[in-house]
Amino acid sequence: MGSASSMLTQYDIEEVQKYCNNLSSQQEIVSLYQRFCHLDHNAKGFISADEFLSVPEFSMNPLSQKLLKMVDGLNFKDFVAFLSAFSANASEQQKIEMIFKVYDSDRNGKVFYKDMLQVMVDLSGSFISDHQREHVLNQLLKEAGYTKDSFLTLDNFIKVLGQSNLKMEVEVPID
Repeated sequence: MGSASSMLTQYDIEEVQKYCNNLSSQQEIVSLYQRFCHLDHNAKGFISADEFLSVPEFSMNPLSQKLLKMVDGLNFKDFVAFLSAFSANASEQQKIEMIFKVYDSDRNGKVFYKDMLQVMVDLSGSFISDHQREHVLNQLLKEAGYTKDSFLTLDNFIKVLGQSNLKMEVEVPID
């Protein structure tokens, strides 16, 4: 695919589709490529965390600091793969895996109570007290058969969240 300023070929589009499990249409990939090139200010072929922050929707997201760790230095294929988890075509497991990566802030394959609590703090801000957050999280863990001292692996996380009806989608505008 070369530099970000080059044109996408049909082969490139199909390669990205295959890399991303065919979750994006060819039109979506072309639109994402245009967005990627727009974000890649210096045409380096990857997007930095600072460039991601130039997207207002991203910079206003309460989890943006956690997401920045995941997106810093993405090339185009990885950019599309990252966004694929938010596709309407993504499976529930793919969406849960993305959420797990957000919670697993130290990338050790385990989500601890403190990790879950921190995401709840990020999402709720000052709208609920620390005590209320802890109560909600303790109740959720108890219902799932875990305690405050437990940690969740990806498989555990999938079991816990797999029963929820996740609505984690972003529509890719077709230019």
